[in-house]
Amino acid sequence: MTQLWPTSPAELIVAQRALALATPEPWVPASTPLAIGAVVVVFARHQTGRGARGDPAWAAAAVMRAATVMRRWRMLGEATIATAAAAPYEPGLLALREGPSLEAAVRALPLQPDVLLIDATGRDHPRRAGLALHLGAVTDLPTVGVTHRPLLAVGPWPADEAGAYSPLRLDGECVGAWVRTRAGARPLAVHPGWRTTLESAIEVVLASVHGHRTPEPIRRARHLARVGRAINGKHGACSAPDK
Repeated sequence: MTQLWPTSPAELIVAQRALALATPEPWVPASTPLAIGAVVVVFARHQTGRGARGDPAWAAAAVMRAATVMRRWRMLGEATIATAAAAPYEPGLLALREGPSLEAAVRALPLQPDVLLIDATGRDHPRRAGLALHLGAVTDLPTVGVTHRPLLAVGPWPADEAGAYSPLRLDGECVGAWVRTRAGARPLAVHPGWRTTLESAIEVVLASVHGHRTPEPIRRARHLARVGRAINGKHGACSAPDK
């Protein structure tokens, strides 16, 4: 749907309002193990405050599949790029700062995932169109937002058992869910994004965790981005798909 990233707050707000009204065909997860991707961007360790346009950044994406035997994960592809922030951070306008970098990392993957995880919200947003929704529209991939806390939505935590979830509501509308990925650990906020429903978003997140609170593809993408930062912005190589 969306072809280019807006370059000003006014342009982004217009795009977000259009995205909020879009009705793409819902994605239906396959019955076989999914190729689950994730994309992460990190900035320089010394950065504080809102940041600025041109801040050095490192974006990384990974695609993984859970094997059916003992749920061992298989790496399908990964990519790391040195990039730069497109704008300072503004609440509700995260796409201005991170959108182009995240898209570039996804485009650098050697193969497309079935669904993409991103550290951003979807409908839990002032205009019901957070970066998780926006990135999916740009890349034409089903997306799921996974954050440590909601942006605006509220709701009680679920029961303290793996797989439990409870709704997150904004102005009476269910826009996401708290999902307990591991007993005894703080739940994650899960956000339906582009073409995903709350049910499919929760299904993907629960299918992508293995012994940790955070989904494995996000953990891998974050590790890659931090390695890229540690080696001073040198471009990481894209790996070939595992045969």
